[in-house]
Formats: sequence, structure tokens, C-alpha cells
Amino acid sequence: MTDIQQQAAAFRQDYERVFHEIQKVMVGQEEVIEAVLICLFAGGNLLLEGVPGLGKTMLVRTLGEVLDLPFSRIQFTPDLMPADIIGTNIVQDDPTTGRREFVFQHGPLFSNLVLADEINRATPKTQSAMLEAMQEKRITAAGKTHDLEKPFFVMATQNPLEMEGTYPLPEAQLDRFLYKILVRFPNRGELNEIVNRTTATATPHASKVMNKEQLIGWMTFVRSIVVAPHVQDYAIRLLLATHPESEFATPMVKRYVRFGGSPRGAQALILTGKIKALRAERYNVAFADIAAVAKDTLRHRLILNFEGEAEGITSDMVIEDLLKTVAREAGVKA
Repeated sequence: MTDIQQQAAAFRQDYERVFHEIQKVMVGQEEVIEAVLICLFAGGNLLLEGVPGLGKTMLVRTLGEVLDLPFSRIQFTPDLMPADIIGTNIVQDDPTTGRREFVFQHGPLFSNLVLADEINRATPKTQSAMLEAMQEKRITAAGKTHDLEKPFFVMATQNPLEMEGTYPLPEAQLDRFLYKILVRFPNRGELNEIVNRTTATATPHASKVMNKEQLIGWMTFVRSIVVAPHVQDYAIRLLLATHPESEFATPMVKRYVRFGGSPRGAQALILTGKIKALRAERYNVAFADIAAVAKDTLRHRLILNFEGEAEGITSDMVIEDLLKTVAREAGVKA
């Protein structure tokens, strides 16, 4: 067995152990747990859309226990200010000299795992304060830059936009999310299990699986997985096909899409495709891996035009159509 095969086997083992420990606490929601782990190992951020009360806070708290990482939760509200999340300078007395000086007090963003709960309830001014942290892994306060400790992972939740008191996230901020997942409501069996676990005396707990150094090591390893030029070109053609003015655009895209995905969309396709390949016991990315992550990486990067919204077209419908078209043109089995 080669070195890459040994590392890949060890990665799958750790991945499955983390997944299993989270499942001890969470009921169902396998797709959400998988999305969290993919974004974490890929070094990206995750956006979850769904109604309140589906266990999102418990998920991030459990992830912190399994990975032995500090966790913070920010409840976004219309009166939340940027200083409330990034921190601010306060006046303190120096015990040695007795002189007063400004000291920066860290906000809740200074954590490895951050849950931005109901992020679309805050005003655009506060939304913009998240951009630098999510993309640059640092914040700027009072003219000074402060680096955020690695790994830094933001899991944001948002309510459906038709709910009262919500603001649509700016396109630039949406683009900073590696994945967007639509959280489904639990079925009858899952609801029974949730009630059993949360109303009894015994509370399930997850055990530690790995530490911060091991996680960072796996994040580096993921990026070493090979992508063949023709597979990478397939991912790029998928992204270009989301632009109505592109030569690869489908009739559906030309009719219903106003703006397509950014270059970050192509990066997301490749990076998350590498993790899909590793989980499938492959050491290079396949067409199927790119197709498997297309919806989650692109649905929030497509902006529909008025006609698309009026006719009830969704981003997922557009992506399904372009997957079939681009795969056919590229000679790939859809």
C-alpha cells in the first residue's frame, strides 16, 4: 500500500468516526452532517436554510466536543452591531504603571467554530462585518488587523426569506459560503426519536475523536488529491454554463438566470469533489464527484431574473438541467 493510500484510509477512518460520534447526539440529518464535515475539512463555510428548532446549535456544539475545539454562538438580531461580533477596544488600568490604556477585547468571532444563528435577521451593516472574517480569516478593528486562529469555520443559519423580519444576504456574502444546504424537516420516526432523547433523563454525549492539529493536517491532505485536466475542465464548463452570456449556457440558463457563479464556484466544485473522491476510496476526482456537489456549491451563487422568480423556477432546477446538458456535450454519463 502506497503512502497516499495509507493516508486516504486513515482520513476515511477519522471522517467516519467523527460522523458516527455526531450521530450519537443528532437524529437523522445525515445530509447536513456530511455537509458540515465536507466544509470543515475543505476549509470553507456552510449556510443552512431551514425553519428554527432543527438542532443546528446542537450540531455545532457536538462538533466542538468531537474535535476538541472552542465553539461560540452569535444570535443575529436587527439591533446587532459589528462591534458585538468582532470585539471592541476597552479602557483598562495597567496594574504595573497605573496608567490607563486601550485593550482590544475579542468578540465571539474569535473562536474555531462559530454558529451564526439566523444570520439574515441582522442588518446589512452587520452582515458586511462577517465578510472579512469569512474570506480573509481575520478582522479589522480600530485600524488594527487581528488574525483568527486556524481552523476557522462559520456555520450560518437563515430562515426562508418569506418569513417576517428577514433580510436577503448580499450576493458577495453568499459567495463566501462553500456550501448551501436546505435543511429538511424530520419525518415521523425521527421526531419520535428526537422526543425520546430530549425528554428522558439520560442525555447522549459525543466523545473526542481528534484534536486541532490533526484536523489541520487533514485539511492540508485533502488539497493534495489529484484532479485530471479533463475533470477540472468539466467543473469549469459547469460554472461557465451558469452564465447566460456564455457559449456553454443552456436555454434554461439564458431564459431564467440573471447572473451566474463566480470563480469561487469552480474552486468549491474541485475542493469538495476531492473529499467526495476520498470517501469513495479513490485517489483522484471523478466526473461523478463534481456532479454530486454541484447543487450544494452552486445553488446560492445563481441569481434568477424576474421571469424565473415569477414562474417559480429554483436554482436547483437550473443546475439539474445544466448538469444533463453539459454532461451530454462533454460525453459524460449524467
